[in-house]
Amino acid sequence: MPQRPQNRRAKAPAFSHGRGAEMSFIITRSDLLAPQKEQVDSLMSYLQQVLRDALGSSGRAVRLGNVRCVSAKRGWWTKQVKDDIWKRGGGGWMVGKVNVGKSNLFECIFPKGGRDRVLAGSEGTPNQQPHHVMGSSRSQAMAGAGESLKPVDHLTVAEDSLLPPAQPETKFPIMPTVSHLPGTTASPIRIPFGNGKGELIDLPGLARGSLEDHVVESHRFDLVMRQRVKPEQYVIKRGQSLLIAGLIRITPTTPDVTILAYPFVPLSAHVTATDKAIGIHTQTQTRGVPTIAKPEVGQKMGLAGSFELRWDTTKQRAGPLTSSSTVGLNTQVLPFMIFSTDILIEGCGWVELVAQVRKRDIEATEAGQGYPAVEIWSPNGDYVAARRPMNGWLLGKPKVSDGRTRQRRSMKGMKKNMKRAMRSQPQ
Repeated sequence: MPQRPQNRRAKAPAFSHGRGAEMSFIITRSDLLAPQKEQVDSLMSYLQQVLRDALGSSGRAVRLGNVRCVSAKRGWWTKQVKDDIWKRGGGGWMVGKVNVGKSNLFECIFPKGGRDRVLAGSEGTPNQQPHHVMGSSRSQAMAGAGESLKPVDHLTVAEDSLLPPAQPETKFPIMPTVSHLPGTTASPIRIPFGNGKGELIDLPGLARGSLEDHVVESHRFDLVMRQRVKPEQYVIKRGQSLLIAGLIRITPTTPDVTILAYPFVPLSAHVTATDKAIGIHTQTQTRGVPTIAKPEVGQKMGLAGSFELRWDTTKQRAGPLTSSSTVGLNTQVLPFMIFSTDILIEGCGWVELVAQVRKRDIEATEAGQGYPAVEIWSPNGDYVAARRPMNGWLLGKPKVSDGRTRQRRSMKGMKKNMKRAMRSQPQ
């Protein structure tokens, strides 16, 4: 579906041949990115840039004003999406991969209450809407979205229909089942609203080969990130590798460079010698490192690729050296540079990699492109990709006390001592 470009003369979306379609990108479960709503809002420009990178060359000229970052668990920006669905009317389709939270979001953004609901920012009076959709364009758009919104008997539905019949409209209908199991929504679910104003359709998730196919049955639920992860900092030195639950192995390839890793995954991580990590990863050695891979997966481990830490994050990670409130130095005068990248693990999370390199080492290489690099091994060499860093560690890292505050005096036994002192005083 073509997106509106950034050209100021670009035409706004309009109906064509009685139909009109608009596509919005909704990023769900934003509470997994940062602990506070304001921090997630500050990531919107970053999320748009990541989406442009994913769209390729065609994403450079797209406006991307239709990107929403919501959280059904915390209620962040769901009210605005619900009001947009009510105002737009017509058929709303929810399309996405399995286990991304479509059914959970469906329950939060479905406009319940019919004609009596109140829009955000109104004076508290019910939003009066006509009983029937006015205008041929909207009614034709509704027809293009699927079947009629009136209750239809199963016997009257055409055999080649791609959608089930619409449910009888109620103010507070039964919502789709929410579960961590992939494939819970087995068929499209149509729920109308607004007395014929529109309907919201929850489609089954787009399933493809995933990492859970190589995980022991009892640990498949461990791949799902149910709450925000507070990662630990792992230091990967020369001759070491990072193992993630026995499924993913990250090995630095640049000599004399120490890499810091922050796994934002709900799985256990372990740093060990590279020889030992290879044996555990390929299941040729049995050590005390926990693994959730199936017994036969060790023979399928392949190289997913060599990824460079090529995004400069010196200004964000140099601390007080580049902070405007303290020293405020320019990054050009610093003798080092900090590079970073996010390694994505499909359906599980990501690992933030950071490395500090001396500038003279970078300038000594050809064309000054001596970025630190890592090799990543995974089942069949799949399920791994890279993106520009989000700096998630700086957003939600655990607070560490500086040790300069005086500890509170222990009050254990103080009440008994006071009573004993009062009794010992002469009358």
